[in-house]
Amino acid sequence: MARKTKLMQRVEERYQRPLERLLPEMVNEKGLSATADEMGVSKATLGYWLLKLGINVRRVALAPGESIEVRRGG
Repeated sequence: MARKTKLMQRVEERYQRPLERLLPEMVNEKGLSATADEMGVSKATLGYWLLKLGINVRRVALAPGESIEVRRGG
């Protein structure tokens, strides 16, 4: 597991959730910029956290009528 900075720990305390669970959920709901703004960090910092924690962000373009399914491993 990646070592977390003091800022990462403060964000976890504020949201009462580990970043590994919080970040994918927020980025999916709000997008990268809005997530960074809400957490009070820069987009660069958020990008670094995602990289450090091994969280992949993918952008997918769908034609009308297409859908996408996300499966969680485990």
